[in-house]
Amino acid sequence: MVMLYSSAAAKEGTHLLRMQSIWCGAGLIAAVVLARIDYQLFKKLAWIMLAIAIILLILVLIPGIGVRRGGSRRWFSIGFALFQPSELAKLCLIIALAAYADRFQRHMSKFGKGLIIPGLFIGLVVGLIFVEPDRGSSALIAAVCGVMLVVAGVKLRHLIPIGTLGLALFVFSLLNDPVRGSRIHSWLNQEETRAKTGYQGWQAMLAFGSGGTTGLGLGNGRQKLGFVPEGHTDFILSVVGEELGLVATVGVVAGFLVILICGVFIALRARDTFGYMLATGITFLISLQAFINIGVVTGALPNKGLALPFISYGGSSLLMMLSCVGVLFNIAAQSGADHDESESDNLPSHKPTLSSFELSA
Repeated sequence: MVMLYSSAAAKEGTHLLRMQSIWCGAGLIAAVVLARIDYQLFKKLAWIMLAIAIILLILVLIPGIGVRRGGSRRWFSIGFALFQPSELAKLCLIIALAAYADRFQRHMSKFGKGLIIPGLFIGLVVGLIFVEPDRGSSALIAAVCGVMLVVAGVKLRHLIPIGTLGLALFVFSLLNDPVRGSRIHSWLNQEETRAKTGYQGWQAMLAFGSGGTTGLGLGNGRQKLGFVPEGHTDFILSVVGEELGLVATVGVVAGFLVILICGVFIALRARDTFGYMLATGITFLISLQAFINIGVVTGALPNKGLALPFISYGGSSLLMMLSCVGVLFNIAAQSGADHDESESDNLPSHKPTLSSFELSA
């Protein structure tokens, strides 16, 4: 919140801080509620939640219903703010895939039930997000689902050809998209394009360089004064680097590594397969999105338009990320919990093990 105010105060005053505070409050309430509800309820409602998410993704594409900005139709107007249904769809898809893997865990190594059937609903959600267009989110959720499928026991010899085909189609679409193509060109030739398409990334590098080890001091950054576009959203890490230095930047990276380690630990201690898969998906959703954002801002990856979880301005993202944390707390609280046979109600007696990866295949 402090860095958000610092990055946007010169242009927006306290407006963005007030809006983000409202979303943060709603997210914390959602986190507390989701942390106290038995996460088995999510399994029972998984397909209903996924259906709602798909309906919202379809509606947002309809002119007059979805809000169009910057060439993309990704938002609903809810009066005082905008809501991005793709953020909800990410969590709903992870819950649905975890429920599917839990039910068919002994069949996940088969090509049909293990890859084709889940691939249909994964492809539907990813496709709807892709045509908004939101290439970054579609690539993110596809990668997260790929990790979940591997963890669930899908054979790599089945997954790799399909994944390669999907990646080839994704690259083909980028090559035929002038906007995304120019981003890749500017990433590969940042110094040559620093006055045009590479301007944002170049200014972010200047911000990191100006900050040095300890930074210029909180509020003293200069690149946020109109030099770094989207300095309060996708590129807020550059403001952190300029004002608080390399120490704070490394601290942010370390924070996400802690989330990754804790999430993996929670997943491994989950009491059942559904909790194991759900914690795995959520952990990699948060960690991979953070990795991509940090890679983009530091110039290691081409611009993807993804927010930095918990830090970038964006109400929908903050609300859903805090909700994900609540679910992780829920799974952690019930890890190893004793429950009688009536409560288990067809719960599997084991979780996937390393042998289920079948790496030798």
